[in-house]
Amino acid sequence: MEIDPLPNGTGSNAAATTTETTVTATLPTATSNTTPSSKLSQLTESLKLEHQFLRVPFEHYKKTIRANHRTAEKEVSAVISSVADIADSNEISKDDAVLSLTSLVSRLQGLKRKLEEGSRTENLQLQNCRARLDHLESVDAENLSEWNNVRFERILVDYMLRMSYYDTARKLAESSKIEELVDLEVFQEAKKVVDALKNQEVGPALAWCAENKSRLKKSKSKFEFQLRLQEFIELVRAENYMRAILYARRYLAPWGATHLKELQLVMTTLAFRSNTECTKYKVLFEPKQWDFLVDQFKQEFYKLHGMTLEPLLNIYLQAGLSALKTPCCFEDGCTKEDPLSQENFRKLAMPLPYSKQHYSKLVCYITKELMDTENPPQVLPNGYVYSTKLDPCFSENIKIDKIPVSKCQAGFFNHVLCCRLSKKWPRKTMVKLHVRGLVWSAIILTWLRPISHKTTPSTLQR
Repeated sequence: MEIDPLPNGTGSNAAATTTETTVTATLPTATSNTTPSSKLSQLTESLKLEHQFLRVPFEHYKKTIRANHRTAEKEVSAVISSVADIADSNEISKDDAVLSLTSLVSRLQGLKRKLEEGSRTENLQLQNCRARLDHLESVDAENLSEWNNVRFERILVDYMLRMSYYDTARKLAESSKIEELVDLEVFQEAKKVVDALKNQEVGPALAWCAENKSRLKKSKSKFEFQLRLQEFIELVRAENYMRAILYARRYLAPWGATHLKELQLVMTTLAFRSNTECTKYKVLFEPKQWDFLVDQFKQEFYKLHGMTLEPLLNIYLQAGLSALKTPCCFEDGCTKEDPLSQENFRKLAMPLPYSKQHYSKLVCYITKELMDTENPPQVLPNGYVYSTKLDPCFSENIKIDKIPVSKCQAGFFNHVLCCRLSKKWPRKTMVKLHVRGLVWSAIILTWLRPISHKTTPSTLQR
């Protein structure tokens, strides 16, 4: 007789401390037997998640080059046009010509300073790109542990920057000497816009949209439209209706062809006003609309710079949690050793599939060792299960009454002490479980024989 496996995980609680403990116990062995070449191969696979590590500084570098090119092109075109006007003018006096030329020389000197400053910025950003390439090339089997520590610090800094802990992220980067390997300057630009939106100001965000207009249009972003809608709502809230109408004609009308329904909804607020109780329009005046704009800006910012929409820390945690997630992880009696007993981890794991386990795995509650044919589980009449290796001192001469009630001393003698209920049982009441492919005799006995003691949520399950 064989117990059918659960389709998406094992539902055990205390008798089998879920797959989580098993994975944790087996990982060190797997790691110790892993060859250096396989470690590097695993590293190569995981680096696919970190394309932003190279793309972000490269995109920033391209943006600086484009900005410097536009500045130079604009200034040079203006100077050439002014020189042409002076040359075509037949009535200009010598003094006026000298003044005009002096003004052009000053303008060109200003352009020179801007280009020198832009060149320095380009060189710094180019050094960042080079430093990241060198960092990737430096990894080998000998310094893999140190390299992974640096990588972990980078992931932490990335998470802090995304969560708006800018000062903490900078201090961590400086103390770890990884300033060139993290995106402090890029997020510093975003911080100005985020702070302005939190203060209910759209000016910096609109300036950012104008600066990246072509790329936002290419990605079909409607972030600028949402900013314009919010600015219109604020005018209605202030009861400045004529100005709101003029604003709508100038800035919202051009979006009518693509966002007509949203535009009609917002324009209706002119009739309902800001103190309306109509839920459909009341929500437009709620302060949480600014929080929505902050989140929307972050998403657009990440897309623009080629970043992952979720923090890397969340992605790596979810990869691990997907291997640990079982149905019993969300029960009230979930063991504390399971990471999914914490609410934050449960939220991360919520959209993930359950870990696929074809066979039930039993893990001893006390020793945390896997219970199998070499370390068979033994079940008490109350349903609690312990491994045979729980107490190495098997002596028939020691009486259970002399053993303290301790998790470290659950002896299997004439009597057996249940560590969790502090109750002793005759040794003959213990029954061995035969794992996988053999008869689970204790389970049958548990089903057929009435148990005189009340079972708890952590009793034996399949």
